[in-house]
Amino acid sequence: MDKIIILWADDEIDLLRPQILFLEKKGYSVITVTNGHDALEECQQNRDIDVVFLDESMPGITGLETLSRIKAENPLLPIVMITKNEAETVMEEALGSQIADYLIKPVNPNQILLTLKKIIDNKRLVREKTSSDYQQEFRQIFMEINSGLNFEEWVEVYRRIVNWELKIDQSNSSEMGDILSMQKNQANTEFSKYVTKNYLHWVQADSDGPVLSHQLFRRKIFPLLNNTTPTFVLLLDNLRFDQWKVIEPVLSELFRVEEEDTFCSILPTATQYSRNAIFAGMMPAEIEKTFPDWWRNDNEEGGKNLFEGEMLGEQIRRTMRKEIKYDYLKITNVAAARQLQDNILNYVKNDLTVIVYNFIDMLSHARTEMEVLKELAGDEKAYRSLTRSWFENSPLWSALQKLAEKDVQLIVTTDHGTIRVNTPSKVVGDRETTTNLRYKMGRNLQYDKKDVLEIRDPLQARLPRPNVSSSYIFAKEDIFFLYPNNYNHYHNYYKNTFQHGGISLEEMICPIIKLKVK
Repeated sequence: MDKIIILWADDEIDLLRPQILFLEKKGYSVITVTNGHDALEECQQNRDIDVVFLDESMPGITGLETLSRIKAENPLLPIVMITKNEAETVMEEALGSQIADYLIKPVNPNQILLTLKKIIDNKRLVREKTSSDYQQEFRQIFMEINSGLNFEEWVEVYRRIVNWELKIDQSNSSEMGDILSMQKNQANTEFSKYVTKNYLHWVQADSDGPVLSHQLFRRKIFPLLNNTTPTFVLLLDNLRFDQWKVIEPVLSELFRVEEEDTFCSILPTATQYSRNAIFAGMMPAEIEKTFPDWWRNDNEEGGKNLFEGEMLGEQIRRTMRKEIKYDYLKITNVAAARQLQDNILNYVKNDLTVIVYNFIDMLSHARTEMEVLKELAGDEKAYRSLTRSWFENSPLWSALQKLAEKDVQLIVTTDHGTIRVNTPSKVVGDRETTTNLRYKMGRNLQYDKKDVLEIRDPLQARLPRPNVSSSYIFAKEDIFFLYPNNYNHYHNYYKNTFQHGGISLEEMICPIIKLKVK
């Protein structure tokens, strides 16, 4: 293991030679400086520093000021304050700046060693414990994946995989992360086989199998409405189950999770299909037939989700036995988000308020197109981190904080998730073929049959059929479709991007969470 590097800043550093020699004999490397300016410079120039010991009362800039400036540059670097001053205000200020620990002078070597073990070894111990625990469960998950699971059992396997992803994120165990990623790929292979075998039965039976998109309001949301508590449904477009888990701790500051449930997105797992089905309470073929002016096929001009509010109104009138007061809001830009933040309490008078919030969908598309976002969200861990960072600083969270002052019921859900695609598969189609990378609808499609679920008769899947020879194909696992033209260019452009429309645990198993104000 590499030596742990300590930066020790103290204007009386010469008096600390015994402590420094003690640490060096224990295998630590110690860099010494005598003031805050040199400490800042050393931190800027040497990114290998593992921990900083910082004297609180140095000439020039104080220890507390040095602390805040180091944290501004490197917020994750552990800093230990060393002080003669036990004044409560000093310690409160230091603790407020997120120090890792503090010591009171004169410090003895064993105190220092204990602090270092607590800071440095704790990370290693957490990593080793996480790896050990996952290795024990790896075999169990492996056997379950291959044991012919039903939908509820697949949901449980997916929950456990997500739980391990989050634990491994925290432990920074890249080796375990790689193994878990391989296990999730294997799970998606088996899940794709399961969906291929059962999907048509689910959509045709309408009551057998998991709750699907078009049943979401009727079976999961309308039964929760009551006369006393206003209900807010927040639909975050593209919210995967793991992304829900990273924003859950933020929401839990003010809301109590009463039930964590799931539903299954219909195919295609794309906004035009899944979200219209959610709000209409109908499968896409029935929407096209019942509301022809509100439906646009892939190959038709115009917005594909322009009438969700109207569809919701029709579903309420068709399904509810009593009249309810409701509003539908769609947030697609910063101005609308600010307006929601300002006006959220106006909707407490409703029985039901539905808010569609499009940020995560925009994030996944922007990540494909913008190099800077590809760097910021380079992998699953970073994508989750970016989601949480956005949520914590969003007008949406500010609006929900206002809402938490009232007695309301909050339901958080989505329309579908996304998967990071890595495996290209060639498709040939005419100019009318859809452009989505995870599903295709068109005539005379040519493709590799092992890579797809094919639906030759769309009406069997209760999907529109623009032409008599139209068919659909859905990508399995982490596959993305490419045309032969400019194949290498588009392969490099789209590989490792987040896409939706096909069959995977991430796209199809969707969270629906019931929360109450604490």
